[in-house]
Amino acid sequence: MTLNSLLSVGKDALFASQSAIQTTGNNIANVNTPGYSRQAVRFEAKTPIDWKPGQMGTGVKAAEVFRYFNTFIEQEYHDHFATEQRWKAQHQMLQSVESLFNESNSKGINAALSQFFTDWQQLAQRPDDKATREALLAHTQSLTSLINSTADSMNQLEHQMDEYIRQDVDKANKLIKDIAELNRSIQVHDIPGSNNANTLLDQRNQMVRELAAIMDVDVIDRGSGEFVVNTKAGHTLVDGEESFELKFEGPKTSAVVKGVPPFDGEIVFEGSSAREYTLEIVSGGAVGGGATFKVSYDGGRTWLTDETTGLPKEFQANAQTGKVHVDGLDIYFNAGANDLAAGDEFTIVPKSGLYWVRPTTEPLNITPMAFAEGGDNPRRLVGGTLAGYFSFRDANLGKYQEKLDAFSRELAWQVNYLHSQGAGLGHLDYTRGGDSVNDPALALGDASSGLSYFDKLKSGNLTMYFFDSATGELASGASFGPLDFGGGANFDPSVHTLDDVVNAINTSWGGYVTASIADNQLVLDAADGYQFGFADDSTGLLAALGINTYFQGDSAVTLGMRPEVLADVSRINAGRINGGGEANVGDNDTATAISGLATKKLDIPTSYEQGRNQSLSEYFNTISANVGSDTAQAKFGSDFYGTLADDLSARQDSVAGVNLDEEMSSLVKFQHSYKAAAKLVTTADEMLQVLLGLKQ
Repeated sequence: MTLNSLLSVGKDALFASQSAIQTTGNNIANVNTPGYSRQAVRFEAKTPIDWKPGQMGTGVKAAEVFRYFNTFIEQEYHDHFATEQRWKAQHQMLQSVESLFNESNSKGINAALSQFFTDWQQLAQRPDDKATREALLAHTQSLTSLINSTADSMNQLEHQMDEYIRQDVDKANKLIKDIAELNRSIQVHDIPGSNNANTLLDQRNQMVRELAAIMDVDVIDRGSGEFVVNTKAGHTLVDGEESFELKFEGPKTSAVVKGVPPFDGEIVFEGSSAREYTLEIVSGGAVGGGATFKVSYDGGRTWLTDETTGLPKEFQANAQTGKVHVDGLDIYFNAGANDLAAGDEFTIVPKSGLYWVRPTTEPLNITPMAFAEGGDNPRRLVGGTLAGYFSFRDANLGKYQEKLDAFSRELAWQVNYLHSQGAGLGHLDYTRGGDSVNDPALALGDASSGLSYFDKLKSGNLTMYFFDSATGELASGASFGPLDFGGGANFDPSVHTLDDVVNAINTSWGGYVTASIADNQLVLDAADGYQFGFADDSTGLLAALGINTYFQGDSAVTLGMRPEVLADVSRINAGRINGGGEANVGDNDTATAISGLATKKLDIPTSYEQGRNQSLSEYFNTISANVGSDTAQAKFGSDFYGTLADDLSARQDSVAGVNLDEEMSSLVKFQHSYKAAAKLVTTADEMLQVLLGLKQ
């Protein structure tokens, strides 16, 4: 080996030690940098040369600067972190709802409901007492105000969720594009084993972590820029330099038609729901004809069943004039040139949803969806804050809203059904219905009639009584038989229309009252010298049309008191008109019946559960219980998966994190190596000087 070779060995050793010192210094400088992975220099012996007395080494070289990083731990971390963020987001929002249903004090809805029924009981004891009536009105307004306020707050949370989702979608789309751009840069700069693009790789890993906080991700790393990011369901977000977009849009419908020729019409819906509806044609036929379909809330995994047969419930496919009512939606098919065929499938998404977009294809719905058994649909998004927000909006908030609406609707109906057949402190000379129909010529029991309580109507009849307005006595010479719909026929909700009701009233009692229609509402106007009252309505027609009722509205948002009752406490019906046409001031039959609703067992079904054999108070308590159990479940999920994610993050930090003590030790080691290499160069130089001095 020559002295020049010795100098070369020293020089390479200096450079190697210098690169190690610089890398160690970089680690120390980035000890607090998020996403930074500890780097190190891999030293490699240079190619030796054959020599006597044997093969001689030629020194060392810094082969590459690599980073410490465990890909397997990182993927596990993504999975648990995304799940933690989903439950964490859900838990944070559920805490807001929990405060709305806090019944630990005396100011909640349940306490107000109890007071409401107590007031009716008090009214039954003092039916002619004005102060008791005033107290009932005040407490009823408190009850409806609490229900309205709770519903408004939940609606605001729903809108807030849409905004949060929109922000997360925008953030996710930016991250997806940025990861694809980084892949492009990495392909340019990264030469594995020689010029590792460590900083770019760290930036990409940090972005993937940020994306995992928003949605569940699966990573396939083939090296350099060959980097693929999918959702757990397999929807590609990033493929090398190519990126795909997410969209938050809707409501919308879609169809998969299989008939030949295919049905070329459209499915149309009215109303809103937190559910996603899948409809499948069971037997083909013409729109408005014989076609039937079944309905699923979980993408066709399970179907709504008929309680009698236990088989999937079948609905008739109809045009707009015969809308099908399925829970919160009115559904119909518009006319198409071709008929529906068995196997045709339609999807209705009544709210804005999340869609995966790729060129040349229709956007694919990946909105999180829960199966009927409570598990997640693995074909959709299942993790990250997006899944948490959607689950809260649809599975949690949607359930509470629907149940609170069902509670409010049942409360209004039960009270109105009894109140509409009752009598106040005086008789009526004019009244107007509070509910409108879409068309006076449509059957009142049909979903397309427009009546909020069309499904509550039954076949039967009702009675009106007429009184002398001057004396208050029963009008002489009047026949007070049941309402005649022609030839002594009773009311049939599947046949009779509002026009039929008007004609029947005018035919039966035309000398005492005039029935008409104004703005598609029933109007009753007593003839001169007469007043009227109601009794014995087995049809529910009075309550459904909003005649002589106590409440108005059919949901938690719209529930309120009838203006005429608010304006005049004498319009509160505490008594009834008996079979002899008498309405005594001290009668309390209606007040007693309404107070009895406090313990009456009712069936209040929703799309989430049947709600069988429960009082109104018990049913409301199930809403509070649902909120509490859902909040506890979300907290457990957040804590459990948070612990797993933290453990995996700590394990990754033990591999890739910077330890200052270790780095300082390495710095001392490499400093000594540098000094030794410098000493080697100095020694070689001295030897060379001695050699040159021999010539002199």
